Amino acid sequence: MPLYEHVFISRQDLSSAQAEGLVEHFSTVLSDNGGKIVESEYWGVKTMAYKINKNRKGHYALLKTDAPSAAVQEMERLMRLHDDVMRILTIKVDAHVEGPSVQMQKRDERERGDRDGDRGSFGDRGPRPDRGDRGDRGDRPDRGPRPDRAPRF
Repeated sequence: MPLYEHVFISRQDLSSAQAEGLVEHFSTVLSDNGGKIVESEYWGVKTMAYKINKNRKGHYALLKTDAPSAAVQEMERLMRLHDDVMRILTIKVDAHVEGPSVQMQKRDERERGDRDGDRGSFGDRGPRPDRGDRGDRGDRPDRGPRPDRAPRF
């Protein structure tokens, strides 16, 4: 069966439990129609680039599935009819990537809190050895009037 990845955004005023309940609901719809959920991830509430249906934020979720196209079409039809789902995106993939998605990896990095890693601390404003020292250039010579331009008044 073909492999798919589905991302959907639900309304911001839902609780986390209700948003995760939507993931379970659509997983059940897919499995009832002969599909199989390989992995599901709830990404949490995220700010969107623009408002959708007067909402600035939304609950994001990812489903990795192995399902026939009829099951995917039925799930998408029910998602479009559901009042709490604002946007859906389904992509057919050749293989599922092992491990957590990029969104979940970013969340793990934020939770660990080691922000300075390779970059150094924010208070370190000393000389930059990687750019080279430009040294003292001395005074600039007097340029004087340019003959090719008329004076400004």
